Amino acid sequence: MTTAKAEQPARRASIGARRNPASQAAILAAARAVLAEEGYAGFSIDAVSRRAGAGKPTIYRWWKNKAELLIEVYAAEKARVKATKTGNLAEDLALYTAALWDFWRDTPSGRTFRALIAEAQNDAAALDGLRDKFLPERLLDVRTLFAAAVSRGEIAADEVETRLALYVGFNWYYVLTDSLDEGRAAIPAAMRLVAAQLRS
Repeated sequence: MTTAKAEQPARRASIGARRNPASQAAILAAARAVLAEEGYAGFSIDAVSRRAGAGKPTIYRWWKNKAELLIEVYAAEKARVKATKTGNLAEDLALYTAALWDFWRDTPSGRTFRALIAEAQNDAAALDGLRDKFLPERLLDVRTLFAAAVSRGEIAADEVETRLALYVGFNWYYVLTDSLDEGRAAIPAAMRLVAAQLRS
């Protein structure tokens, strides 16, 4: 007769603050599975620990809180969304944005993005992670598109931060209002505005 104990995954040994690659992979896989099955509201470090066979102290040593772990899961899956360079900033941004919205709509971690932003408004640690780690890393692809446009002379270098803020604002408006499908037709026009040459 199989006991409950035998059905649990083998407990993984910790190697301290330095991450064990096998344990890290197991924890991230468990986090993805729990997120897919339970959603953001049902996601917990306890559930991840049980599924991964990793101790909670190990998880908290590597990720300070639930938000940090979810951010890493999001980042790993978001890496599949690639920027395409066509030689035109508006077209590049439109293609990238459409792929990003597909990711937000169709994947468990993408659908969690709205909840992460909401949690950051009430949790200082989650806000720090969103502002200081998540955003800089997640905007790298878009920054490469803007940098390429600067090198082509489409836009000025000192305009990038303002244009980037406009880009983020457009995207977050639709994701935070849960209206990605309704807003999809507006992507090309919005990206033309973000990429428009300013009159001197």
